[in-house]
Amino acid sequence: MLSLADLPNDIAALKALLLAQDEVVEGLREQLNTRAVEIEHLKLQIAKLRRMQFGRKSEKLDHQIEQLELQLEDLQADEAEAAREMPAPDQEPRKKSVRRPLPDHLPRDEKVYAPTADACPACGGGLRPLGEDVAEQLEFVPASFRVIRHVRPKLACACCDAIVQAPAPSRPIERGIAGPGLLAHILVAKFADHLPLYRQAVIYAREGVDLDRALLASWVGAASALLRPLVNAIRRHVLVVSKLHADDTPIPVLAPGNGKTKTARLWTYVRDDRPAGDTSPPAVWFAYTPDRKGIHPQTPPGPVQRCAAS
Repeated sequence: MLSLADLPNDIAALKALLLAQDEVVEGLREQLNTRAVEIEHLKLQIAKLRRMQFGRKSEKLDHQIEQLELQLEDLQADEAEAAREMPAPDQEPRKKSVRRPLPDHLPRDEKVYAPTADACPACGGGLRPLGEDVAEQLEFVPASFRVIRHVRPKLACACCDAIVQAPAPSRPIERGIAGPGLLAHILVAKFADHLPLYRQAVIYAREGVDLDRALLASWVGAASALLRPLVNAIRRHVLVVSKLHADDTPIPVLAPGNGKTKTARLWTYVRDDRPAGDTSPPAVWFAYTPDRKGIHPQTPPGPVQRCAAS
């Protein structure tokens, strides 16, 4: 934005400056209109694909919807950027949308901005409370590492050589430094958010914590062994019913040694008979197999095979 001191004194130069500004504004307006049309077109495409997707599972449709969603995000970001570049007098009125209230369960940090003056700036009279304006802003506090020190004092008997000390608390990994919260975060990031361990190691390094990929991998393996009883319990609960829903999803797997990928399968077994009046809790159990042979769904793997449950 030009200040008065930056404006030329020549009338012809002022006219040229205004014409150039009008051309910029018109170009931005055309860009906004184009983006709006493209956004609406993408929304219609996504809605159509979602209607096609309803009631059936299709990896191809899922991939198309995902790509269109990414494209829609880019267009909406470009639209917002172009709208910001518009001069204030030329900006269109913002569309009023229903703003959802911020969740009540979130903690509130209250900041009070009291007037700096102790007396009325107009007449010098005393001030008294009249009310307040409250506006809430959603903020994100990044996750942080914390060291938990487990201190166990030793007490010695004054009459004999006996030493009294509280037993050490249990740890998820024996003699491991990872707490349960950190292990849960690593597992969720890897398996739910698809964040590889080497990327997690880079993120943690920015916080000044050096956790190499080999160490993280060993923690994942130890956590898998720790969760195996829970996995087996879910497996028994799912497979005990007489009616079972099952499906497989192809996943690319890196074949060891040759650097090529092969197609493995992730089998999903679902127990959910609530529409028929069953009151048993529904559950889903996942099993990995390196291929799609019919023997796998006919004989689900036993407790010794690795699988994941949720």
